Amino acid sequence: MPLLTIQTIPAEVLRKVAQPVPAVDKNVAAFMEDLAETMYKGNGIGLAANQVGSLNRVISVDVSPDRNGKKAILMANPEIVWCEPDEIFVYNEGCLSVPGHYSEVKRPKRIRLTYIDQHAKTCELEAEDLLSTCIQHEIDHLNGKLFIDHISKLKRDMILRKLEKERREDQRD
Repeated sequence: MPLLTIQTIPAEVLRKVAQPVPAVDKNVAAFMEDLAETMYKGNGIGLAANQVGSLNRVISVDVSPDRNGKKAILMANPEIVWCEPDEIFVYNEGCLSVPGHYSEVKRPKRIRLTYIDQHAKTCELEAEDLLSTCIQHEIDHLNGKLFIDHISKLKRDMILRKLEKERREDQRD
């Protein structure tokens, strides 16, 4: 499986809304597998299609402790159908598209969602804590949002300034 290229901010594709996949055929299933492989190679716990330049509504997540490459949940057209808004889970989120930067983000502790797996089967999943956070983070990507959109303007601006400074330094080298 080929390794896909992870896009980092300010790549425009990260701010675009991904479109639903009409059907999970062999090409989409292969893309889902490539997305998971790229997530593992990047040492991430989740990855959305936008992050590799695709505007298909596809994500891969794996928050298992061993992360051995066999437990990824591959989802096309994930849709949250319920969340528990009164219970919040706080996690120090990072992102492969915002490399090296983290910030605490508050999200609903529990969610229920529907999606289509890599075998074209419609599935329902209840998730909580880190899995819930990871899925919400990746669905945000599909909607053109980043975790930094959930933090204060001051913190977001600090991260963006640091990234811009790092980018300028990389261009000089």
